[in-house]
Order: sequence, then structure tokens, then C-alpha cells
Amino acid sequence: MNMLYSDYTVEQLREELGKLKEERIKAEQLGEVSKVEILERKMQIVSSYMMNPDEFKIGDVHQLRYDPGYKFKITKIEGIMAWGHRINLLGEQVEREEALPISLLGDLVEE
Repeated sequence: MNMLYSDYTVEQLREELGKLKEERIKAEQLGEVSKVEILERKMQIVSSYMMNPDEFKIGDVHQLRYDPGYKFKITKIEGIMAWGHRINLLGEQVEREEALPISLLGDLVEE
């Protein structure tokens, strides 16, 4: 029976993250680009379950990890996902709302 990541203990999440990192390294060595991307997304989700969603507030603006050209303004939090809008370097907010795992949110830049 498969368990959901939300049912994992912190130790189980750490083990899963280690396994996913090993799989990603192997996939990179074999040149399996799409598999690498899938494993990276899984790692982001697992990492999000090791974080506290209560630390993220509606209206906060965070730097985006792995995408320094954008910040992210939170409009709502649902579990480990933050919904909101990207803000580019010119301060322009992207109209389309999107959801990102909270592990992709970096430092708080505005409250």
C-alpha cells in the first residue's frame, strides 16, 4: 500500500528525499532529461512537507528559489502549496495566478 507524503514522518521524508536525489543523479548521468525534471518536482514536494505552511502569510512577497528574476506574492495557502502571482524585475505582476510548492519560496522580501 502506498502512503501519501502527508502521512510520512519527518525521518521518512528525509529518507525519501535521499532516494530521490540518488535517482536524479542516475537519471542525469543517463541523460534522461524528463525524468530529472519529474524527480526534481517530487523533491520540491517532499521538501515542502518538511516545512511549516503557517510561516507563509497572504500578502507576503518572497524571492523565488532557482528563478532570481522573479518574486512571488502569496494570495492564499492550501496545504503545502502557495497560490499567487509572479512579480518581474520591473515590479510588474503577472496576471495569471499559479500554485507553487512552498519549498520554492525563498527569503521574504516584503510583508
